[in-house]
Amino acid sequence: MALRTLLRIMVLSAVFLTIGFYLGTNDKNPEKVLIKEDHTSEMDNTKTSAPENNQNDKIGLDKPKEGLSLLIGKDITQLEQDYGAPQRIDETLYGYQWYIYNQNDQHYLQVGVQNNRIVTIFVLGESLDVTPFEIGQPMEEIFNTAFFDTNIKIDLNGNSYRFELNDTDLNLRPLIQLGDVYAQLYIDKFTGNLSSVRFLDAETIIKQRPYELVYRGDLLDTAAPSEEMWKTIETGAQQEIFDITNVLRKRYSVKTLKWDDATAEVAYNHSKDMAENNDFSHISKKFGGLTDRLNKAEVEYQSAGENIAANYTDGPAVVEGWLNSKSHRESLLNKDFTHLGVGVFQKYYTQNFIQKP
Repeated sequence: MALRTLLRIMVLSAVFLTIGFYLGTNDKNPEKVLIKEDHTSEMDNTKTSAPENNQNDKIGLDKPKEGLSLLIGKDITQLEQDYGAPQRIDETLYGYQWYIYNQNDQHYLQVGVQNNRIVTIFVLGESLDVTPFEIGQPMEEIFNTAFFDTNIKIDLNGNSYRFELNDTDLNLRPLIQLGDVYAQLYIDKFTGNLSSVRFLDAETIIKQRPYELVYRGDLLDTAAPSEEMWKTIETGAQQEIFDITNVLRKRYSVKTLKWDDATAEVAYNHSKDMAENNDFSHISKKFGGLTDRLNKAEVEYQSAGENIAANYTDGPAVVEGWLNSKSHRESLLNKDFTHLGVGVFQKYYTQNFIQKP
């Protein structure tokens, strides 16, 4: 028993070192997790909760009786009745399509649909109902009324899965179970408020694997996309990142950005260069820094900035990651920038901001 405990401490220490390294290199991969088979005879149920609160008064066990989480598992006709047709449909890596509702920043919504059934929802709009939470709600209130497991166990189709959340996960993107639905909360650490919420069914969160995963049985995976499908997925992610960036700029009273094709091409080429050369950096060995790349593309600008990331789950996750990094946040919310180009190549992401003359 003592040996098992020592090995567990050593594994978790390695996880923290990996996270710290990537956080120190422009947040390349804070979502990188370990996937390991479970060889133990039982699973831990360690919980963390706010002190001096009656556990019976806390949310976290029952599915809400109202709000968007109720759409999980429902047929698409329910979505169309409530919200109408989406403005756009984007492909994803995980077998579902994003139905994008982006006409109003207060109602920004992405709904994941697979086989005409809703499997996940990403909610950013502040006026939408995410009961038992509220977008913009102080996290102190949530932590005082909810308990959060450090271990989330899921039994599905005869297989056992357990997500293990570390301190960073609990502080920035905790996971809470609401009946048969899972809610991933994205916290803005600079304001201490809830920035957005993602609701998921069990199969979808296992496919995405956003936390360290211990499993027994079969590991759910999706088929590798074809080159043509990758292009479609990348195009959708680029638009989602652009949309979400502007919703956040409006939220913080900063003028929204216009899309710039030439700058987007520069951003895409940098993401592709990083992926193909396994070189995560603002400085390309072949094409130089942002100034070099913009100048070569003959993009006219007065000032420019760049955010990069890799290996995030998708567009919403990467923007929330940038929002929680001081230097990336400064670019996201910079009042001087006027245009934005986003380039996604597989799981490498680049935002190029410019101020036009």
